[in-house]
Amino acid sequence: MNDILIVYYSLFQHTKNLAVEIAKQSGGTIRELIPERNYSFDYNTAAKEVRNEISRGFCPKLISGNESIDGYQTIFIGTPNWFKTLAPPVMSFLRQNDFTGKTVIPFCTHGGGGFCQIENDIAKECLKSAILPGMAVNGTFTSEEVTNWLKMIGY
Repeated sequence: MNDILIVYYSLFQHTKNLAVEIAKQSGGTIRELIPERNYSFDYNTAAKEVRNEISRGFCPKLISGNESIDGYQTIFIGTPNWFKTLAPPVMSFLRQNDFTGKTVIPFCTHGGGGFCQIENDIAKECLKSAILPGMAVNGTFTSEEVTNWLKMIGY
C-alpha cells in the first residue's frame, strides 16, 4: 500500500483540483471528505452557514472520507480558506483521527487570503506529528508549481 494519503474538502471544486494534481504527482491515495449535510451552492448562503459553524466551533458529521488513516505515514490535508481558517469538515477529520508520528502537509485554495490561520490550526490539532510547509493557491495553478513544491518538501 502506498503510504501517502491526500484528504480534502471542496465545495466549489478548486481544492479538489489541487488534491487531484497532488495525488497524480505523489502517487498517493485520494480521499474526499463529505459532510452529512451539504452546504448551499449559492456562495452568499454558504458563507453564512460556514461563518455560523466556525463561530460555534461546529464539526459536522462526516459520511465519507473519515476511514482509518492507520496505513498512511504522510497525509496531505486540503481545505478552502473559509474566514481565515479550515472548512468545518476538515476540522472534523482532524479531531477524529490520531496523527501521532505522521507527517502532515497542508494545502489550501483561497480568494486572496493565503493560509491565514490554516497551518497554525492544523498544527494545533496535530501536536505529535511533523508539519511540512504547505501550498496555498489563489485561483489557478500549474502542474509545474505543484511539482516544484513537492520537490521542495521532499516528495
